[in-house]
Amino acid sequence: MKILIIDGQGGRLGRSLAEQIRRACPDAEITAVGTNSMATENMMKSGCADHLATGENAVIVGARGAELIVGPVGIATADALMGEISPAMANAVASSGAYRVLIPMNLCSTYVAGVSGSSQAILEDAIEHIRKVVEARA
Repeated sequence: MKILIIDGQGGRLGRSLAEQIRRACPDAEITAVGTNSMATENMMKSGCADHLATGENAVIVGARGAELIVGPVGIATADALMGEISPAMANAVASSGAYRVLIPMNLCSTYVAGVSGSSQAILEDAIEHIRKVVEARA
């Protein structure tokens, strides 16, 4: 399965996702795209992505070919992540035919109702869901 991880700012969430998805789904083809070079570099340090890229066009092209898109909920919202998500990026994620697993984050003037668990519990839930999706489509 082709999994696209998108992250911005420092790329810490993306790095963690890459590491955990690789452990849970060792045969998946993982592409990590940072909205900036620092995010991409941090995801690269995980050593878990098969492909790496940076920027708006990389998100657009990656979303076109992905079967599963994973990242913070803001990747589907224009101007999210402190303005790093352009309208074109958000549209590419939202209109992609890929299945999306979006990680809720109460950041950047956005409150996601119902998000009361710890970030680790949320990540564990997301990884378990991703594993089930990958297994079901294998």
